[in-house]
Amino acid sequence: MSDGISGVVSLTPEVGRKVRGAASGIGGVSVAEPDDPAQRAELFAARRTGDVGLVHSWELVTAVDGPGTRMTLFMSGCPLRCQYCHNPDTMGMKEGTLERVEDIIAKVLRYRRIFQRTGGGLTISGGEPLFQIAFTRRVINAVHDAGIHIAIDTSGYLGSRLSDEDIANIDLFLLDVKSGNEETYQRVTGRQLQPTIDFGERLTRLGKKIWIRFVLVPGLTDDEHNINQVADIVARWSSSVERVEVLPFHNMGADKWHELDMHYTLEGVRPPSPESVRATKEIFRSRGLTVF
Repeated sequence: MSDGISGVVSLTPEVGRKVRGAASGIGGVSVAEPDDPAQRAELFAARRTGDVGLVHSWELVTAVDGPGTRMTLFMSGCPLRCQYCHNPDTMGMKEGTLERVEDIIAKVLRYRRIFQRTGGGLTISGGEPLFQIAFTRRVINAVHDAGIHIAIDTSGYLGSRLSDEDIANIDLFLLDVKSGNEETYQRVTGRQLQPTIDFGERLTRLGKKIWIRFVLVPGLTDDEHNINQVADIVARWSSSVERVEVLPFHNMGADKWHELDMHYTLEGVRPPSPESVRATKEIFRSRGLTVF
């Protein structure tokens, strides 16, 4: 599968530097934009080949975002506009660090022994990791070839960008099912539900391992009918779904929305009660699903 320009690009932008400010589009995808036109052209070409990517952050954690000790790589860029997003600075690709793909791969490989001892690996998250598909694909291929476990944390909205070969190189999909009906999904994300359903069904046909994530937000996603619809969708994928994680809403990302001068619609919304969380988990368990 080709993503555009082929070959090696010699970059004049300072790779590894922080990017903040204006963004412009290529093919409908917004990208961080250097001031110099020559640098801008080179950066666009490099992004199309995956030679560089805009990385929001990374962290090394245990028992989060997949099994074992994991490096989680957070990519900038996302087509969704989730009201409860705790990394809104990833949405428009206006902030992050420009990184060469070989540098990111080398960073991951340095932890190979830790991953092997703990059963861990690399999780690529975001934002949406499939937004910068060329860069993400190159990381996936190199890390897979090195024998390291790979997980992708995705909404599934851009799942059609992955070829079957890409999917074969990914060990685990952390699939965020944000709502169970079209109206609620659009209210939560500003996008359509169907691509997520299509992607979940495709992963199930291919026999891939899936962990489902559902964020319980009072007044937004906690309607019992909506939860039952999510559970019904997920139950169709039960042969692949290893677990369902019900994640209580928190407003710890509110400060970022304010700093970015973005309108935060969930101001004053409190986390769901323990009783509400337990009841939600029971709905998923009633479909024979393993719930955390």
